Amino acid sequence: MSQPAPGPAPAPTRGRQDAGVLAAGSLVAGVLAYVFFALVTRTLGPGPAAPVAVLWAWWGFAGAALTFPVQHWIARTTATSAGEAAVRRGAGPVVAAVVGVSLLAGALAWLARDQLFGPEGGLFALLVVGVGLGSGLLGLPRGLLSGRQRFAAVGLGLVAENGVRCAVAAALAVSGNDTPVHYGLALLAGYAVIVLWPGALVPRRAGSGTSTAPLRFLSGASAGQLLAQATLTGGPVLVAAIGGAATSVTALFAGLALFRAPYTLALGLVSALTGRLTRLLETRRWATLRRIRRGVVVATVAAGAVGGAGGAWLGPPVMELVFGVGVRLEPGDAGLVALGTVFALANLVLTLGLLVRDRAGAIVGSWLAALPFGAAAHLLLGGDPLTSTCATFLVIEAAAWLGLLTAEWRSDRLVRREQHRGAEG
Repeated sequence: MSQPAPGPAPAPTRGRQDAGVLAAGSLVAGVLAYVFFALVTRTLGPGPAAPVAVLWAWWGFAGAALTFPVQHWIARTTATSAGEAAVRRGAGPVVAAVVGVSLLAGALAWLARDQLFGPEGGLFALLVVGVGLGSGLLGLPRGLLSGRQRFAAVGLGLVAENGVRCAVAAALAVSGNDTPVHYGLALLAGYAVIVLWPGALVPRRAGSGTSTAPLRFLSGASAGQLLAQATLTGGPVLVAAIGGAATSVTALFAGLALFRAPYTLALGLVSALTGRLTRLLETRRWATLRRIRRGVVVATVAAGAVGGAGGAWLGPPVMELVFGVGVRLEPGDAGLVALGTVFALANLVLTLGLLVRDRAGAIVGSWLAALPFGAAAHLLLGGDPLTSTCATFLVIEAAAWLGLLTAEWRSDRLVRREQHRGAEG
């Protein structure tokens, strides 16, 4: 059986330059996201900024549920023989799904407008729809640019997106504008960067146009990323729900924000990983894929040991340095959170590995299977709400890691077995 030839690789020098720009862009974009929110809170104050904070939280979930799946579906599809022609063919259902999810989120936001957004709730509900549509649309140029291996453009786009938000928010602050909905519009303005690369808004006709059903891929990827995002960011909500002190809620929020900085950086960097893994799979480079999987295991164990110890030692003083005196986790709690974020980063890589194998359902299954372990840990530990929540976060991430790793191994084993039977037949 003939093997499809791998696509042309970029020149080594250009590849290194693009990787550097993508890495720098991911880092700067992550910093600018926090600069934008800092501008909002410092200009409006903690109370008036609350509706913008809710919209900002939805922006994070929309990125996980819409931008990430659309981007990586396109990057994966274009790395196969299906090509961009399959993206053109599958665009209709994808657009309909993005519009449907955005309208549903907007309707729910409108029903709870007073509780979520206060007096300007109706306008913010419209912004919720806009953020959903913008997030889905943003996945198109990111995916096509990634598929065309234009990673420098992806990195520059990440910076431009949050740079526009910061520029608009700064202009509003300088002008003395204190209307929360205008800062919500500043958040929405970031999506205007899609016009910077108009050629990446229209898929080409190259390729066979035949690929797996996009909605199955997108629904599984969206559900998996939502569960991952909820695990990564939901700790403060759990602490508050079980009666933890307000200082504990703030401390855990700050700790998660600090320790997930590498995860935020990796979200941009993995743009280059989807296509590479897909090409390895298409050309049946099983030995290379096994080495990558072993590398993930070794890196997780090593980084977990260093990150857990380093988090316990340096986490509390660094938190106070960044967020202010008194905003800190105890060393044990900081170590748990740091170790949990190491697993979260590894889970992101394993998630991409399963996505390129068209095993989105296994991603969801791994996260759902991990949740009971977290619940059991929380019940068994009891005691201090903050410590039990930090431990629950770590247990869920570690259990999901085991599930994702096992699912990837079983997927490759099954495919190799089927190919061996086909060769014998």
